[in-house]
Amino acid sequence: MKMINVIVNFRRYLKRRNYSPHTLKYYLNVIRQFVLWLNVPLEHAGVENIENYIDYLHQKRLQPASINLYLAIIRVFYNYLKYEEKINLLNPVKPNCRLRVPKPLPRALREDQVDAFFKIIKTKRDWAMFRLMLRCGLRVEEVANLSLGDIDLKQKRIMVIDGKGGKDRVVYISDDAADGLIAYLRLRSHRRVKKVFLVEKGDYKGQPISVRGIQKRMEYYASKTGLKISCHHLRHTMATQLLNADAQVESIQDLLGHNWITTTERYCNVSNVKVKRDYFNAMEKILKRSAQHSSPSVFDPG
Repeated sequence: MKMINVIVNFRRYLKRRNYSPHTLKYYLNVIRQFVLWLNVPLEHAGVENIENYIDYLHQKRLQPASINLYLAIIRVFYNYLKYEEKINLLNPVKPNCRLRVPKPLPRALREDQVDAFFKIIKTKRDWAMFRLMLRCGLRVEEVANLSLGDIDLKQKRIMVIDGKGGKDRVVYISDDAADGLIAYLRLRSHRRVKKVFLVEKGDYKGQPISVRGIQKRMEYYASKTGLKISCHHLRHTMATQLLNADAQVESIQDLLGHNWITTTERYCNVSNVKVKRDYFNAMEKILKRSAQHSSPSVFDPG
């Protein structure tokens, strides 16, 4: 089995299944690393080799979620070898080899933290970028890929093209986010560039800002405020605020582009404001109903 030919064919297989260029690159990188590490032919690898590989990844200080992703990719590769290349082998990556992964709840910002964060932002570009994450629930990649033609300011909506999982969706723009975006676009001088957010200084001035460029701006403001905050925290905050304002979970799911409502429902566990309000509203009704049907309490708190 010529490994170069197999990997090239595997790439074509993934491409036919419409995997994104980023995913293709990641999958192939994982497979190459595994093949270089493995000290036996691919078709002779067994469960023990996979267990040793997990130990190796632990030594490299990979997180459990990353190790599980590596194992899932290798399992896909072995299935490809067996069913597409017709190689007689057993898949050494068993379903039960996955590592247990903690599932921390999404962490949202308090209102005072949101105010402190936006208060220190002085550039109109950065204010507009991060406001779109907070109000529209955009991922950092979606902000970096946003084009002028995707925005409809009259209808106050944005068409997110080719979001996570290759999905398109519509999100809506709040008044403050729209005002911030308009203020930035009035200053934006490079009219021919289709991407919305551009580099403002240095050798790459006028070119679209990268995902890493946006993340660096977030890291800069986080250090200035002393907040432990990332771009994704703004998206979490939007979801939690909508839930606290009695938006339906199904609507939030559509706005965030979640495949499964169970993903969105995780915000219910951190939305303490709504839980607290619902509890006391319901308890007030219960106590009133109870008082109407029972004798006065003989409990003396003194």
